[in-house]
Amino acid sequence: QVQLVESGGGLVQPGGSLRLSCVASTNILSFDAMRWYRQPPGKQRELVAAITSGGYPNYADSMKDRFTISRVNAENTVYLQMNSLKPEDTAVYYCNAIVLTYPSRSYWGQGTQVTVSS
Repeated sequence: QVQLVESGGGLVQPGGSLRLSCVASTNILSFDAMRWYRQPPGKQRELVAAITSGGYPNYADSMKDRFTISRVNAENTVYLQMNSLKPEDTAVYYCNAIVLTYPSRSYWGQGTQVTVSS
């Protein structure tokens, strides 16, 4: 069973930075893409950023100037660097890994809380 473990969340002041990590229990090159989602309080889960197995990143428009997704295959780890954080970035951040070829599969981590507040 694939496990994804997120870490790096916490309380940060507006304008601050955090780096989230997602460590997979298996070779992340086995996934077609890895993604970060977030779920703000009382809202639906939304896509933050994704990175393909080839290392190509994509971002939600509202976050592409502040967030950077990266991966270190040798460490089976995906990172999300978040800068210039705003109170509206407060959410539980989830790591997701997907396999697109049949049978398609999707794996989720347990989430890590990010709170942006003064």
